[in-house]
Amino acid sequence: MAQAMHVEGQQHPIKLYLVVWGWLFVLSTCSYLVDYFGLQGYLRWSLILMLMILKAGLIVAVFMHMAWERLALMYAHDVRIGLHALHASEIFRGRVLALWVQT
Repeated sequence: MAQAMHVEGQQHPIKLYLVVWGWLFVLSTCSYLVDYFGLQGYLRWSLILMLMILKAGLIVAVFMHMAWERLALMYAHDVRIGLHALHASEIFRGRVLALWVQT
């Protein structure tokens, strides 16, 4: 009877994790190529931030199982990520302003 009440957890195919791992490897390689090719300025930072957000999204969605969570939980997480992004942009703006004032 105890075994009848045991509920199995949700199982995801290993292929999903391998595909995500592959994409993370490709995106990380692209991040390193941005530095390798010596891109500078806004193009560099835009590419690095875009690749970082894509990698973070994959990790959160698959490895933290957010892709299968309830919508309310996803919104709560997205708000937190949005606040972090806003804070990061304020820090970036402050650093750019400080560099501009020094010159």
